[in-house]
Amino acid sequence: MALQGNLRDFSLTEILQLLGTQKKTGCLSLEWNTERAQVHIVDGRVVATRDPGMSADDPLLAFLVKVHRLSDEQRRGLVSIHRESGRDLEDLLVNGRYLDTEELQAFIERQVLNDLMSLVRWENGSYRFDPKKTWPHPPYVKLSMEGALIEAARRVDEQRRYVLQFKDPYQLLGVRDLPDPDEPLSEEEKELFGIIDGHHTVAEVVCAAPLSEYEAYEALHRMLEAKWIEIVGRRDPGASAPADTEAPRRPATRVSLLHEIAVACLVLVSMVALPVASHRWKTHVDARDTGTDLFARQRMAVVREVLDLYRREHGRYPERLAQLVEDDWVRADQLAMPPQRLHYRPLDHGGRYQLDLQGD
Repeated sequence: MALQGNLRDFSLTEILQLLGTQKKTGCLSLEWNTERAQVHIVDGRVVATRDPGMSADDPLLAFLVKVHRLSDEQRRGLVSIHRESGRDLEDLLVNGRYLDTEELQAFIERQVLNDLMSLVRWENGSYRFDPKKTWPHPPYVKLSMEGALIEAARRVDEQRRYVLQFKDPYQLLGVRDLPDPDEPLSEEEKELFGIIDGHHTVAEVVCAAPLSEYEAYEALHRMLEAKWIEIVGRRDPGASAPADTEAPRRPATRVSLLHEIAVACLVLVSMVALPVASHRWKTHVDARDTGTDLFARQRMAVVREVLDLYRREHGRYPERLAQLVEDDWVRADQLAMPPQRLHYRPLDHGGRYQLDLQGD
């Protein structure tokens, strides 16, 4: 017999704790006015907050577009393929090489936690747990129920702080001081440093960031606390951005996003010799640093970052370094390091490369 009732009597947290403790398997469906949601559970662990297949409003698909991991064009392509094949979105993402398995696992976890954070705040609505409605595929993630609920509750509490801190969405954000070279930066903070320029509002930065809304506000909070950024003014509602600047917007394609990241990296290293953080994805590089100049070595590190962005987009490293310039990833002067020059050679059919500095 299915478990069902109203969230006025038992909170979602209490229901999920019960299902987790009893190691239940099935689907918890939720309704509140026009809102619909589901939490799929396997052996008391959360595996998805979406239905199998790919609906028009699939939460995972929407999340990947919001964080700029998929472009609108790629989304339309996936919808078309699903319409013809009926295959599940997760299957299409991996087998279509949009994401590798590790990437997909990380994105699913982020999306599930983001959804749970919203759902645990529901104070009304109906619920129904159906043990016969099981997740039909081997799940990519199995989140501990206790851990997921603790994290969701933490986010809800933290968000209350952020609402007070950023209660005026029309405030302008600017860079106050760059982090110390030894200061570890999160991926979220690095993403936001490329957007904050003193001309764009809090709301514009959050919208343009390749992060969920909560992740963006969390990173902005940390950056304000560290005094890396500051409020530099306010733009009246309805007023346009200055003529010499353009409001940040989500790129039309994934290529433009990667270009922006590449350019931002090179601009940053031109300002100060910051160490480049480890890549999100695995690379296989045969690099021999013969230069001893700190600036040149740091710029080389960023060139490697751009090369990896290129490989992520094209599936291989470029045949020539000049292709980065020809395809508008960087300017020619950003690859110049006089009196030395960069020597680049792809290896193993584009799977690895050699990059070093050579004298004239």
